[in-house]
Amino acid sequence: MRTAISTLELRRPRTLGEALEMLRDEAPLTPLAGCTDLYVLLNAGALTERRFVDLWALDELRGIAERDGCLRLGALTTYTEIIASPLVARRLPMLAAAARTIGAAQVQNRGTLGGNIGNGSPAGDTLPVLAAADARVVLASLEGERRVPLTAFYTGYRASVRRPDELIAAVDVPEVEGRQWYRKVGTRAAQAISKVVMAAVRAPQPRVALGSVAPTVVRVPRTEALLARAAPIEEAQQALLAEIQPIDDLRSTAAYRRRVAANLLARFWADTA
Repeated sequence: MRTAISTLELRRPRTLGEALEMLRDEAPLTPLAGCTDLYVLLNAGALTERRFVDLWALDELRGIAERDGCLRLGALTTYTEIIASPLVARRLPMLAAAARTIGAAQVQNRGTLGGNIGNGSPAGDTLPVLAAADARVVLASLEGERRVPLTAFYTGYRASVRRPDELIAAVDVPEVEGRQWYRKVGTRAAQAISKVVMAAVRAPQPRVALGSVAPTVVRVPRTEALLARAAPIEEAQQALLAEIQPIDDLRSTAAYRRRVAANLLARFWADTA
């Protein structure tokens, strides 16, 4: 391990209220829970943060339920819990499909939905699902809660509107009408970071979201509008290519990502016809 543990500070609140007080009074503190991303940085010596607040024991941030017509998922909901939930299977099956593609069983047992959102990687496998489902991120502070659409949550690469005194408490997903679809393309069928990931909903107003093709997860409104008008799929594919900004990196090339994204759009439209 390339990071000296002795240089780090960890706070362990017993309640959500205590955690929020720490964030207000002892900033800066970085929230952590499952640590499936943080430990990678720790081991590589690339961890820049030094002070943390451990949320893992806060049961107030757990649970999957229906609330005010929405599917509410607590921030500490693990991928294993998402996969096993009958409520998710009925209301948001594409989220269960995404959870099945994330890591091995150990990662699924520890990794959390709130962590995937907070980490903010453009390759985050659940993020296109939440964007396509018009999900809202519930941010909690001592002042109360506010809800931010996932599509407005990120301000740039791994940057968001969350304030230092706020925690991601939950995700609210309204009823999703239409057929849901999800695909992840990676180096392997499992335990791989996505090269391109797409989640979509076929409805009178289709919704399409992609990851790994821009600095943040993106919706593609011009593409969605063409699909809604029943334009030729080739026209929608050209619009899609104009709305994404893939890059070359160690995992893939921009040209490959563009081609795959266009192919996934056609596959979505054919599979849900």
